[in-house]
Amino acid sequence: MTAKLTVAVLFGGRSSEHSISCATARGVLQAIDSNVYHVIPIGITRDGAFTLASANPDDYVLTAGQLPEVDDNGTRIHWPESVSSRELWVSGDGVDRSLGSVDIVFPILHGPFGEDGTIQGMLELCGLPYVGSGVLASSLGMDKHFTKLVLQAAGIAVAPWRTVNRFDWGKRPQAIRAMAEQMTLPVFIKPARAGSSVGVSKVSRWDNFAAAMDVAFAEDDHVLIEGGVVGREVECAVLQGRPGEPTRASVAGEIVITGREFYDFEAKYLDAPGIELVCPAPLTVDELAELQRLSIRAFEAIDGAGLARVDFFLTETGFVLNEINTMPGFTTISMFPRCWQESGLNYSALIDELIQVALAHRGS
Repeated sequence: MTAKLTVAVLFGGRSSEHSISCATARGVLQAIDSNVYHVIPIGITRDGAFTLASANPDDYVLTAGQLPEVDDNGTRIHWPESVSSRELWVSGDGVDRSLGSVDIVFPILHGPFGEDGTIQGMLELCGLPYVGSGVLASSLGMDKHFTKLVLQAAGIAVAPWRTVNRFDWGKRPQAIRAMAEQMTLPVFIKPARAGSSVGVSKVSRWDNFAAAMDVAFAEDDHVLIEGGVVGREVECAVLQGRPGEPTRASVAGEIVITGREFYDFEAKYLDAPGIELVCPAPLTVDELAELQRLSIRAFEAIDGAGLARVDFFLTETGFVLNEINTMPGFTTISMFPRCWQESGLNYSALIDELIQVALAHRGS
């Protein structure tokens, strides 16, 4: 019998998306094939402590009245002391014990201190292979301002924007508002480095502009003011191929807004009404082919690895890229796994594919 591969599933973290990461961990812990993989669940508390966490998926249920989080149970994970070893240790109650050698790390972290290249850099320093994009692509994908610059240079249309830092906002708010008013309402105010629609506001009246800026600055010290784009919201999921194989793109998903301002946190994760997710999205053959081509182009432009979800507006003149997510929402109801399910790859098989692709590129 072939020995199981050991996967360290890393979740939680210091960002405001801590609970979303825990909910993703629930899906992965439920679906990963226990006949093939031995899982070490490593939870990062909101204070940044690495703990040996519960492997029970029921401990990470996300509902409107329950936001799961990693409890500090007193244990501490110790990473390898050099790249000559992949052995993890855990200490607790005055006892140290080995958790064995890790074959790969699956960092299902969202937001700063996890999705932005920081954890990826730590794993590189430890010499541990991991799922997903590397330091550069993770950092680029997390920062909406620099993502847009790179994608523009790659010839991909992006939504118009202006970026403002906290210092300038504090010194000259009226001038910044006047600059923003050159855009057509509505505009969207977004933290430059946050996800899951945390800190995002849709501004339909300029009287609400300052409050929206303050909400976004609570998440980051750089904020984007984006001009609204009229078009259908469509998304495409991307998977890296094994060495020598091409990158793949899924069928499209579409977000149809029926009774909300936009696709916000509550709609994404708490099943709030007013949003309909359609997958596969009704696109023509040519539209789907162009969406897939642009998604792969964007993924490769930022030097992506593993996975990504690429979000577009389909306008009268073509596709406009909104965002690229290097660690997209990965709960069982999220658009990324749903797009792959509709493309013939179920949730459990998707997890396996991500691990195997990462091992093929980084496993040696």
